Order: sequence, then structure tokens, then C-alpha cells
Amino acid sequence: MKKLLLSPLSLLLISAAIAGWTVYRQVNQTTPEQQYRMQAVEQGDISQTVSANGTINPVTLVNVGTQVSGTVKKLYVDFNNAVEKGQVLLELDNALLSAQLKQDMANVEIARASVELAGANEARTRSLFNQEYASRLELDTAIQAKKAALSQMSLTQATVEKDRANLAYSVIRSPVSGVVVDRSVDVGQTVAASLQTPTLFKIAQDLSKMQINSSFAEADIGKIRVGQTVRFTVDAYPNRNFQGTVRLIRLNPTTVQNVVTYDVVINVANPEQILMPGMTAYVSIAVTERRNVLFVPNIALRFKPADKTGENTKPRSESGKPKEDKRDGFSGRLYVLRNGQLVAVPVKLGITDNRNTEILSGDIKASDQIVTGDAQGSTTQTGTQPMRMRMF
Repeated sequence: MKKLLLSPLSLLLISAAIAGWTVYRQVNQTTPEQQYRMQAVEQGDISQTVSANGTINPVTLVNVGTQVSGTVKKLYVDFNNAVEKGQVLLELDNALLSAQLKQDMANVEIARASVELAGANEARTRSLFNQEYASRLELDTAIQAKKAALSQMSLTQATVEKDRANLAYSVIRSPVSGVVVDRSVDVGQTVAASLQTPTLFKIAQDLSKMQINSSFAEADIGKIRVGQTVRFTVDAYPNRNFQGTVRLIRLNPTTVQNVVTYDVVINVANPEQILMPGMTAYVSIAVTERRNVLFVPNIALRFKPADKTGENTKPRSESGKPKEDKRDGFSGRLYVLRNGQLVAVPVKLGITDNRNTEILSGDIKASDQIVTGDAQGSTTQTGTQPMRMRMF
């Protein structure tokens, strides 16, 4: 059998190929640390919040109307004007009211004359009755006529008082001190105070004290308490956080498309008066706070390895199962690199702030490196993405 003889050049090429393959495998072989994105378990404070939208309103908003009808004759204030209690806001044309007052005052004079005549008749009849020239019936009739005349005069006097009041109502005055935030009429416009009093102005009594009227779902309302601190932002100042306090949880529910919500009133200090009525507030209330606890990013709890490395690894912990905790929680799973192997570790979870979740128990300690995704960015996750909301 002939031996296959290789030339020195062939041996050199084969050796170079083997060396190149060895170098290629060493360069391209990835370690678990290079295959996954890692993040350390953190220890600190975490708070769970409930969020909702609301509208900023003045604490006291007075609707100024009119009790009489008429045409707007003069306007004395406009939007954003500061007014004092009793200050004239507008005047209505009072021509008809003045004419009615004069007519009823004339009726008073007629009634007064009737009273004088009835009094004279009663005195004359009484004198004749004493002299037995008039009967008891004639005297009683004269007395009754005088009483009727007095009653008629009282009636006409009351009508005059009503006319004077209506004439005074043609001048609209501010019932409180504050700022005009709305004006609904113009000069020449006719307002009719018939079945419902029309609103002419809206006056905010104090813009340095505002309130937020917000609606929270029934699933969250049980966690809210009067006196809790509230944090919120507004679109006008997106980089600034504001604070308030829960003042009232209204017991009257609102149901829209089978969704039950409750109104929560939040007191807000507005010393700079930069928060304006009608602004939308994005409200967040911290309902539960935990201090000095372990927590991990939510993305780590949704991670699931694409290969079989983690699938075939039995979850392990210090005692074979998560440590018991008196607080309510739910189960989850984290993947940790230990001794170069991807290990699935069961944990018991606590509260979440929608970015991070508290770890109540499990074979996890601070600074442990947990897997949050594939290094290539193609993370395989279970569950759905969390709902977007404003965070503070």
C-alpha cells in the first residue's frame, strides 16, 4: 500500500487552516455574559401609584346672573378684571322698570285718597249712628270700606317696593371679591330672566387656591384616603411637578360604558397663579410605599430565553421555593447567570411603580446580575407591554 505523501507546501496550508479555524472559533464564541443584557438587582425605596386625569378649577366659582330682564346698557368689567364685593358689573336698560315704578306710585296716591274718603265716611256715619240717624248696618259698611281702603293702600305700597327692588336689580353688582374668568354678554344684548336665570359673569373668588376634580376607577378608589399627597403635571409646564392634597372622595359614582368611577377633589396651592382654570392635570397618588427593599425592572420579569439553556434549568432557591412573606404578592421568575449557566429563579413579587417591581422573597440578593434581554435586542418576552402613563 502506497503511503500518501504530502508536500511541505500542503502541510503548511493544512496547518494554517487548522490554526485559522481555531482562532475563528475563539473569536466568535460568545460567553453567556456577551449573549444577554444584564442588570443588577437594586435595593432602595419604591412606591405604587394610581393615576388619573383631572381638571383644575377655582375652589369657589360664583355664577353671577340677573333677576330681571332687559337690554345690556353699560359694561364696567371684562375678562381677568379684579372686582370687589358690591362693585357694579353692568347696567340694564331700566326704562320699563322706571315707568312701572311711577305707575305704581300713582296708584299709591289713589289708594291714599280712598283711605281718606273712607275715613271721613266712617266718622260721619258713626256720628249719625250716635244720634240715631243711621243704622248699625250703615255704620258697619262704613267701617268695612275704610279697612278695604287701608288694605288696598298697603297692597299698592308693596307693589312700589317690588318695583324699586327690580329697578335696583337692573344694576348688576359683584356678590364676592375675586377675578372675572368669564363674561357671557355684550352691550346691546337682551337677557331674559324668565324660567332660568341667565349667567352673565363667572367670578373666581381666589385663584391662589385651586382644586382638581378628577375621576378614579373603582379598582383604585379603595386605596385613596383623604389627606394623601398628590403629585401632578400640566401640559403648560411639562418639566415642572406640582403637589396637592386629597380633600374629598365623593360618594356619588359615575358610570360610563359599564365603567364606574368616583370623583376625587384635590386641594392645590397656586401662589404664583400660573395654574389656570380648565387646565388638564395628570394626577398621580402614591398609595403604597416600601423602603429599603429589593426591586428589579419589569422587563426582567417578562424575559424568557429563546434557546433551551434556561428551559432545561430547574428553578432553584435557597429552600427550593420562595421564602414566605406576610405581605400579599404574586409569583414571578427571574433568570440569573451563575457559574456561567442561566438559572431560572422563582420569586414572590410585591408592589410595582410600572417600571420596577418589589421582590418579596426568593433566591435573589442585591447586586445579583439578572437577565433583561438578548444582547442583540431581540428579547423574547411573555405577557403584554405595560400601559404607558406619566411617571413622576
